[in-house]
Amino acid sequence: MDIRSLRYFLAAAREENMTRAAEYLHVTQPTLSRTLHTLEDELGKKLFVRHSFSISLTEEGALLRKRAEDLVGMADKIEQEFLTLDSTDGGDLYFGLAETRRIQKLAEQIRILKNTCPNLRWHVTSGDTEQVTEKLDKGLLDFAVLCDIPDSRKYEYLVFPEKDTWGAVIRADSPLASKTSVTVQDLAGHPLFASEQAWRNDIPHWAGAMMPKLHLEGSFRLSYNASLFVREGLGVLLTFDGIIDTSKESGLVFRPLSPVLETPVCLIWNRSHSFTPAAERFLCQIRTAFSLQVTSEDSVS
Repeated sequence: MDIRSLRYFLAAAREENMTRAAEYLHVTQPTLSRTLHTLEDELGKKLFVRHSFSISLTEEGALLRKRAEDLVGMADKIEQEFLTLDSTDGGDLYFGLAETRRIQKLAEQIRILKNTCPNLRWHVTSGDTEQVTEKLDKGLLDFAVLCDIPDSRKYEYLVFPEKDTWGAVIRADSPLASKTSVTVQDLAGHPLFASEQAWRNDIPHWAGAMMPKLHLEGSFRLSYNASLFVREGLGVLLTFDGIIDTSKESGLVFRPLSPVLETPVCLIWNRSHSFTPAAERFLCQIRTAFSLQVTSEDSVS
């Protein structure tokens, strides 16, 4: 098994059609077919079900797809890293990002670095803590942004100067919208939407003994998707301030939780990870930027 065979396999899995996959890869269809049959022989498993005009993955094929995506992603990352080892004005950065408005600070620092490194490229994947740390642990990412304090035994990290504030996204015509903030008692009896991570960690910390009074109607990894259900009057979304459009035209409002619930946001990286020059430059810059902001805020206070 080699990386080329895995690239062919992933193209066929994505296109679900041998002709289209061959065209995408710029190879002949017989070449693609031979490569995939050889891969099946090596693994001793059938990876595709062949239909009249399409193909689909078997259970074994679906498992290989996940593994192959990681392996090919790592191969691409290694190739780019070695191509840019001597670069002084470029390189590649790989980020895994949680859903938080503090990402704006990250984007700001990338923009600043881009001014001095015009050939800088960045690659972003989004997800919750479990999703992004899995990729970070595999070496597929340089950094991750988490809405949580990480395990310091595995990760080094910087805490963003500002925390995220929790609240409820509610339809503007809901009786809850008339409140300036919402309490556990206000939310009791309402169908609620939240991420599994928040429902397991953040919300119980806030609700305390009242947690059994709260009802999780559905869990979402992305708050935007949940907000569409709120618009339909299906429930109330618990999320961070600034994630969802709650302008007058949106038909939604944001009300902070009472008592206030805040979550720290961290930029993290694996302790055992070896940085490229581009990642080193970025980390040095953002360390300085965060330090200056904290110092400035302390002097004002």
